[in-house]
Amino acid sequence: MLLINKEEIQKVFTMADAIEANKECYMAMSRGEFEIPQRAVISGGDGNYLFMPAYSEKLGAAGIKIVNIMPGNPELGLPASIGQVLLIDGKTGRVSAMMDGTYITALRTAAASGAAFDIFGKPDAAIGSMIGTGSQAMCQLEAMLAVRNLREVRVAARDFAKTVSFVEEANAKLSDYGTAIFAVEDTNAAVDGADLITLVTTSGSPVCSAEYFMPGAVISAVGAYTYDMQELDPAVFDKCSKIYFDSEEAVLSESGDILRPLDAGTLTKDQFTGDIGDCLLGKIPGRESADEIIVFENVGIGALDLYTAQKVYEKASALKVGTTWE
Repeated sequence: MLLINKEEIQKVFTMADAIEANKECYMAMSRGEFEIPQRAVISGGDGNYLFMPAYSEKLGAAGIKIVNIMPGNPELGLPASIGQVLLIDGKTGRVSAMMDGTYITALRTAAASGAAFDIFGKPDAAIGSMIGTGSQAMCQLEAMLAVRNLREVRVAARDFAKTVSFVEEANAKLSDYGTAIFAVEDTNAAVDGADLITLVTTSGSPVCSAEYFMPGAVISAVGAYTYDMQELDPAVFDKCSKIYFDSEEAVLSESGDILRPLDAGTLTKDQFTGDIGDCLLGKIPGRESADEIIVFENVGIGALDLYTAQKVYEKASALKVGTTWE
């Protein structure tokens, strides 16, 4: 078994690699190449415990990610999302690798946003916006920078002092992209006029007003993985032209961004466009005009963890990176 930590993943697998892997995975999902049981979520104690299995005969691998969402962790100096991924050989059943699931989660979730921005974003997108500065935020920020040559990105969150600190770190870590990253105190000001928008919080109510989403914007809503969470202002559904999902089935089993407006009657299923994988395969349309506002609801699925882990394992093995544990 190969043990692969965060730094070793970063050494062999870039954000661009992760975005391309996500696109490949989405298409494989749409072709029916994965078995993806619905993730199990246990709520108790100080957080939520998520178990996400997947299997692909074509990939020759199975896997499970154990990820725990612990809101109190930042006060302890730990990420709010923490976990591990086990990669299993599909022929022998042996565990091939165990790797940092906290980073794999952040990487593949950000790559999902990056894939959506690359597929649906306007080619001349110049302004980005991100609401949230938690453990997944740095990867999310890099994902939008990796697919468009943005002039600036505005970042906002509940704690402005934390936002300023995050932006200082981001400007240092992501300086090679040449994009100016700013801290903004008001979330509506952050999204006003932005071309690419990421919402990555655990909020139970909308984090900004849909009236500030400009024509042509793409909104990747990342954080609402339970019914009680709702980052996205449901008024956006009266403005947007298309609504895509990483997996409609997964979204309709858990996401408050979609389920709560459906229950309230402010959104109907006939407004859904479909899964991003079907768009990549040409089964459904993508962006059709520069003025379309597009929503991508991204709850995360075990297939992405498995596919990303397999690709990381292949690269790490080839480059002899990681620690072998017999």
